[in-house]
Amino acid sequence: MEKIVFLDRATLEANVRRPDFPHQWQEHATTAPDEVVERLADATVAIVNKVALRAETLARLPHLRLIAEAATGVNNIDVDWCREHGVAVCNIRNYAVHAVPEHVFMMILALRRNLLAYRADLQQGKWQQSDQFCLFSHPVRDIHGSTLGIVGHGVLGEAVAAMARAFGMTVLFAEHKGATAIRPGFAPFEQVLAQSDVLTLHVPLTDATRNLIGAAEFQRMKPSALLINAARGGVVDETALVDALREGRIAGAGCDVLSVEPPRDGNPLLGFDLPNLLITPHVAWASREAMQILADQLIDNIEAFVRGAPQNRVA
Repeated sequence: MEKIVFLDRATLEANVRRPDFPHQWQEHATTAPDEVVERLADATVAIVNKVALRAETLARLPHLRLIAEAATGVNNIDVDWCREHGVAVCNIRNYAVHAVPEHVFMMILALRRNLLAYRADLQQGKWQQSDQFCLFSHPVRDIHGSTLGIVGHGVLGEAVAAMARAFGMTVLFAEHKGATAIRPGFAPFEQVLAQSDVLTLHVPLTDATRNLIGAAEFQRMKPSALLINAARGGVVDETALVDALREGRIAGAGCDVLSVEPPRDGNPLLGFDLPNLLITPHVAWASREAMQILADQLIDNIEAFVRGAPQNRVA
C-alpha cells in the first residue's frame, strides 16, 4: 500500500481529493527542514510545494518512489539525484494559464495609468483641493498601441501575448540572451529590450536566467518602460532594479516574486515606498480556480504513476 505524505498542505487552498487506490494519507500544514526525514521515513510518495528535498535528505528515504511537486518549478528538489537513483518526479503544468496573465495585466494597467499615485493623491486631499474637475498630477498612458516584450515562449508567455493582442498591443517575443541565430517569430533579445514599452518575464530560474535582467539591460530599456516579473525573483537583479527606479532609467515595475520568499531578512525592493513599484506576495498563480486545477492535476499525477503510466515527469 502506498503511503502518501503532503509536507506543506497549507500552501494549497483547494479541495484535494484522495487518490482512487488503497493508500495511507498524511498531511502537515508546514514542515521544517529538520522534520522532513522523520515525516517521510516510510513514505512512498511525497507531495511538496516549497519544502526542499536535497540529495543528503533523499539519501535517507529508501522507500520513496515518487515526489509529486505541487507547483511547476522544481528548484526545491534535487532532480539529478532523483534521476540517478530511480525516484520519479512529476510537476504541475498549465494550471495558471488564466490567473498569471490576468495578474500581469492588472500590474500593467495599474502602472501605466498611475493608479497607486492617484490613490495617494486622493488620500492626501489633492483632488478635493483642485481648481478644476480633474487632477492631472501624474501621466496616464494607454496600453493600446504600445509594445509588449515577452521573455519566455511557454504556455504562460503565449497566454499573455493573446491577452496583449486583445488590448491592441504589438507583441515581441525575445530570443535567448546571447543567441547567435534568431528563430522565426522571435526578435533579438537586445532589440526587445530597446523597443518594449512593457517587458514581462515568463521563464524558469536556471543558471542561464539568474539575473537575466540587470543594470546593463535596464540601460537598454526605454525610460518610459515598465518591467513585470511574475516568473521567479532571481531572474532580476533586485539591487539593479531599485537603482533603475530611483534614477528614472525605467518608469516602473511590478513584481509578484522576490529572490528569497518569504523575505524575512528584508529585500532591496521592500525598502522603498514608490508609486511606480508594485509588489504582490507571490499570488499571481493563486486564484481559487487555478489552485483547484492544480490540486486536481496533483492527484491525477499520483494516480497515473501508480497505474504505471506516469505523466508530467521531470525525472
